[in-house]
Amino acid sequence: MALQLGDIAPDFEADTTEGRIRFHDYIEGSWAMIVSHPKDFTPVCTTELGSMAQKKPEFDKRGVKMIGISVDSVDDHLRWKNDIKDVTGSAVTYPMIGDSDLTVAKLYGMIHPNASGNAKSRTAADNSTVRNVFIIGPDKRIKLILTYPMSTGRNFDEILRVIDSLQLTATKSVATPANWKPGEDAIILASVSDEAAKEKFPQGWKTVKPYLRLVKLG
Repeated sequence: MALQLGDIAPDFEADTTEGRIRFHDYIEGSWAMIVSHPKDFTPVCTTELGSMAQKKPEFDKRGVKMIGISVDSVDDHLRWKNDIKDVTGSAVTYPMIGDSDLTVAKLYGMIHPNASGNAKSRTAADNSTVRNVFIIGPDKRIKLILTYPMSTGRNFDEILRVIDSLQLTATKSVATPANWKPGEDAIILASVSDEAAKEKFPQGWKTVKPYLRLVKLG
């Protein structure tokens, strides 16, 4: 069955550019982001991994551990890191998982379970569905799944915005509206009665509709 939001992120052991890891041990107590790629030395993915490297301080500030995965060997990843730095000016300092036998791609439902062959015999097009972002909470449950086409580079500013929303709504009885940014009004959950809301939000709120109450936080 395909992974769903709220599922425990599957655990695995794998070699990475930073040494061997067990995934659940790696993320212990932290938020985590997995970003997958179909093939090393591909143009869009090169720009994406560089963008991740540039924004690593922003992910660190939010307590999010980043990890990349590509259907190639760790040795290929280490060579690719040089190109990424040449192209983007940023060094990749987060782990990149080697998945030349497709084990993790299959475990996470990123590629057909009957896919076969090793990395050297497969093209980027063969692995085109390995273009996911998974955000995982400290409880090891999947909070977000995004899948991008090969032709569209990922927007990491948007992913940071989603993480801000996830971290806010994990601790407050609110949701965030369309196009929300940190510091803007949030929505009091419909499951919170007005009486309960008075205790949770003594600063008050604006009622737009009986089911839509906007509150300013902090």
